[in-house]
Amino acid sequence: MSQPKKNNTKRSAGWFKKFQYDEVRDSPSDARNVLLVVVALIAAVTFQAGVNPPGGVWQEGDRVGRAIYASQKRAFYVFLISNTLALFTCILVITSLTYRFPFHLEIWAATASMMITYASAVFAVTPNESVRFRYLLIAASVLCDEVFWLFLQEVLYE
Repeated sequence: MSQPKKNNTKRSAGWFKKFQYDEVRDSPSDARNVLLVVVALIAAVTFQAGVNPPGGVWQEGDRVGRAIYASQKRAFYVFLISNTLALFTCILVITSLTYRFPFHLEIWAATASMMITYASAVFAVTPNESVRFRYLLIAASVLCDEVFWLFLQEVLYE
């Protein structure tokens, strides 16, 4: 009887190393471009999820225009916090990676407008009894903006 072949774990794990960042092979410019594409995709998905929440919105009754998912408060808040954190983190990375690019001010204005649009959409679909949670979202966005400005000041005054 023949012995079953043992899997070569070095070979199966080695394929992953080809896709990892290598300082010798990959330039920082290429890494930045890849990061911008990935972060822009994540930002697009999280923005869309916040504007059009999972399950949609109520079409009739006293909750018209409110998220159906909000009827499950804990799950909805976990979704909203995670989604908002992901979006604002992506915006921070995008503005950091495009610092000193041409049209940087225009990129900043567009991302600031996107944050305002996202916040107004979230406020529109969040039930009225969740007013306290809205303040938490505002605080999170202000905090994210403050972190960005601190980072920007550090870069400017080097």
